[in-house]
This record gives sequence, structure tokens and C-alpha cells, in this order.
Amino acid sequence: MNVNKARSISLIFLVLFFGAMMGTLLGELLGFLLPPGVVKDFFLTSVYFDLAGLFGNATGVVTIDLVMFVLKFGLEITINFASIIGLATAYYFLRFYR
Repeated sequence: MNVNKARSISLIFLVLFFGAMMGTLLGELLGFLLPPGVVKDFFLTSVYFDLAGLFGNATGVVTIDLVMFVLKFGLEITINFASIIGLATAYYFLRFYR
């Protein structure tokens, strides 16, 4: 019997998300262990993406006022070299371990 073992998109997203989180945590740990210098700057220089760039407000929080209650949404993504290493490692596990 031939069973197609296709992965769901949610599993792929979840594994890549945790890979990026683990890479970022590894980068922060390296930040404590490495002495100041070029190598530390290389691993810890980050690029930030948040909702402020999409909606043009300074706080990065989207506010929806519905009179009875107010909804506030915020999202910030930080990417550094260590998080890219974590993403690559998670992709490796997804690709070669079934």
C-alpha cells in the first residue's frame, strides 16, 4: 500500500519557527560568551521588522478602537545570523529526517 506522507504546512512552519527561535537563543548565548569584537558583532547584528513600518506609526502597535473595547496588535521579528543558522538546521531536519 502506497501512503503519501506529505507534511502539513503547519508542521513545516512550526519546525522552522522553533529553529529560528533556537538560533536566536544560541546567538544571545554567544553574545554573553564572546569577547567584544568583529565576531560578536557579526553574530549579533540584527535586522528588525515590525508593524510600525507597515502602518506608519512610531510604536509598532496597531490599535482598533471599537468603543466598548480596544484591540492592540503588535509584532516584531528580529533576524540575525544565528537565527539564519537555526532556520537552516531546522530545514535540514525537515528535509532529511522523515
